[in-house]
Amino acid sequence: MSNSLFRKKSLTTILRDAQDGLNDGHGGMNKVLGVKDLTAMGIAAVIGAGIFSTIGQASYDGGPGVTFLFIITAITCGFCALCYAEFASRIPVSGSAYTYSYVTFGELTAWVIGWALILEYAIGNIAVSISWSGYFNNLLEGIGLHFPEWLVNNYDSATEQQLASAPHLFGIPVILNLPAFLIVVIVTYLAYLGISESKKSANFMVGLKIAVILMVIVVGAFYVNTGNWHPFMPNGFSGVLKGVSAVFFAYIGFDAVSTTAEECANPQRDLPKGMMYSLIICTILYIAIALVLTGMVSYSQLKVTDPLAFVFTAVKLNWVSYLISVSAVVATTSVLLVFQIGQPRIWMSMSRDGLLPKPFSRIHPKFRTPSFATIITGIIVGVPALFLNLTIVTDLTSIGTLFAFILVCGGVLLLPKEDPDTVGKNFRVPYVNSRYIIPILVIGCAFFFRGVLASRLSFQGGFEVWKHNIPFFFFVVATLLMAVGCALRNLSLIPVLGLLSCFYLMTEIGIKNWIVFGIWLVIGLVIYFSYSYRHSKLGKDSDIPKVNLA
Repeated sequence: MSNSLFRKKSLTTILRDAQDGLNDGHGGMNKVLGVKDLTAMGIAAVIGAGIFSTIGQASYDGGPGVTFLFIITAITCGFCALCYAEFASRIPVSGSAYTYSYVTFGELTAWVIGWALILEYAIGNIAVSISWSGYFNNLLEGIGLHFPEWLVNNYDSATEQQLASAPHLFGIPVILNLPAFLIVVIVTYLAYLGISESKKSANFMVGLKIAVILMVIVVGAFYVNTGNWHPFMPNGFSGVLKGVSAVFFAYIGFDAVSTTAEECANPQRDLPKGMMYSLIICTILYIAIALVLTGMVSYSQLKVTDPLAFVFTAVKLNWVSYLISVSAVVATTSVLLVFQIGQPRIWMSMSRDGLLPKPFSRIHPKFRTPSFATIITGIIVGVPALFLNLTIVTDLTSIGTLFAFILVCGGVLLLPKEDPDTVGKNFRVPYVNSRYIIPILVIGCAFFFRGVLASRLSFQGGFEVWKHNIPFFFFVVATLLMAVGCALRNLSLIPVLGLLSCFYLMTEIGIKNWIVFGIWLVIGLVIYFSYSYRHSKLGKDSDIPKVNLA
């Protein structure tokens, strides 16, 4: 059974399955995306709610030193982006980390990753749509328009007076977040219509919000008081790292670019460029915004949900605040669009492999999009957004994405050698021998941070204190094993650094989120063993004996 659980899919099989009629005989997807479009999609996903909301909490915790966290996160994501780029170049099909894990780690791991990515795409979009509703309502109020309170609320947040004044159906008060539902419907419709329409919308929204962000940086620079940058790290480096989930949440969207591989005109060349360009542009913008924010007001005032609008209101530039509200609506719309494009394409790939029912891989004959999967994604996001009270689930979303990044970085180390005919045509992660670098780095960090290591690995304070360091303990074990592996096998440096960096960032996420993530994975495993394992196309095609799991 263990062999069948970790059966791998060859590169040849993946490329064949993407083209051999598994899309109901309607042909492939439209190959219309170029470097500019892919870069815009990456920016659309990364410059979203993070720059308009969560950056405030991160700046409050880390002070002006939060810029270091943006740099650290960008470098970590850069390592991962290079690994994604090699996979996307060699395996130019939709599926992202799910498909890549199927090649390198096997079917069970691929399923786990596909299930984990739902946290990033679907569940994250529920929160983003509700956040969009808040921005949109503020925008309407700025011009004197108001939705009835029962149409912009939910049962958890509604007061007794609001419940009493709402319309009643069979004696039950009707409380809905209608704007959140409507924006999901509109964005899902765009994603359903086709990648050409989606890319035009994404390009427009990206251009608009970058223009506003650049204006914010330029105008805000004239109101910067450099005295607010002292002390630069008021809460030390631990305070800077406290915002890791919020900052990482802002960056994770670049991986959605890889889900559009089958719609790229030249994926081997364009996907790597699109990922790296979007990451570099977004990092520069985030650092500049963080410096302006913490320079215009004291970091201690930035624990607000709308930090950009707040700082300009503080300096009496209300017109800029309103313009930022407009840009926030556009920015969160673009995030919704890119993620609503990404999720159906992952499900499409899982369906092609038999791990999900066949309708998920159905391609619309006219629009060339995964039509059924797109509709289901809209329902899964839109209906909860209509009723639930959710904030941006940064920790839970980030832990699922970091997990995927770890497997992508590790998977690059396991990729089979290239076919001689393709050498030089595909993107490759630059090889640097880690044989001496990683062991030296590990020894150096152990020496310089020996006090922190002793504190986090000790049992002082009992289990209630030590349990929060359990992820860190596993990180230390993994680091030591990786150092030995580098010394013995001359592993490539960049994937190793990406893997270890992501694992460390995971240790900075609270233990409660690890528990919830574990429960989520258990639910996924139940679905896998009750349906996916027995319907796996690879299992049917292979010579491995089937195991009756009933």
